[in-house]
Amino acid sequence: MAADPIKSSGDAIRVLIVDDHALFRRGLQMVLEGEADIDVVGEASDGHEAIEQAEKTTPDVVLMDVRMPKRSGIEATRAIKDMLPSSKILMLTISDEEADLYDAIKAGAAGYLLKEISIEEVAGAVRSVHAGQSLISPSMASKLLNEFAAMVKRRDERSQVPGPRLTDRELEVLKLVAKGMNNRDIGTELFISENTVKNHVRNILEKLHLHSRMEAVVYAVREKLLDIK
Repeated sequence: MAADPIKSSGDAIRVLIVDDHALFRRGLQMVLEGEADIDVVGEASDGHEAIEQAEKTTPDVVLMDVRMPKRSGIEATRAIKDMLPSSKILMLTISDEEADLYDAIKAGAAGYLLKEISIEEVAGAVRSVHAGQSLISPSMASKLLNEFAAMVKRRDERSQVPGPRLTDRELEVLKLVAKGMNNRDIGTELFISENTVKNHVRNILEKLHLHSRMEAVVYAVREKLLDIK
């Protein structure tokens, strides 16, 4: 059952909590309510409710479980990103399956954290994702790096049709995105405005027909656009 918004603060990060375990949702809600800059605007117990609540509450960040009844978190992520492109989806799950990680990234998730992190760390994760950073639990990051290596190997073993050409500036931005830098820090590094960085990132995603910063990095490694040792 969806909860009514708990508080309303104009500048607060609006968060929707989605998990099929009521006690876990309540624990997250209690912790996040104690943060002055975070506003819990609703909750949902499955992917279908998540889509309905996202449309109703327009959250900045959605904390999303992966495996839920009726509709999975990955399906809900895809639908919410189509409906609310600016909303950030942070997967918070017990699933350490590589397939779930890759599917979440393809669906547009901005992060993938295992529930092994302490509940007190979630507020910091919400702030980081809202600021434009990508988060992955260390154990999942190693699996992603292994997949990067496998992609490069597969790329070497077969001929590829040349992909869309990025400008030199777009390549510079993509390299910094791959390092986990947010738009503000990228702008400082390249001596350009944060808005210009946003435009470059949008152009990169449009050229590559991708949906998220993380997916762009996966593509870049596969196509050898980045020098990652």
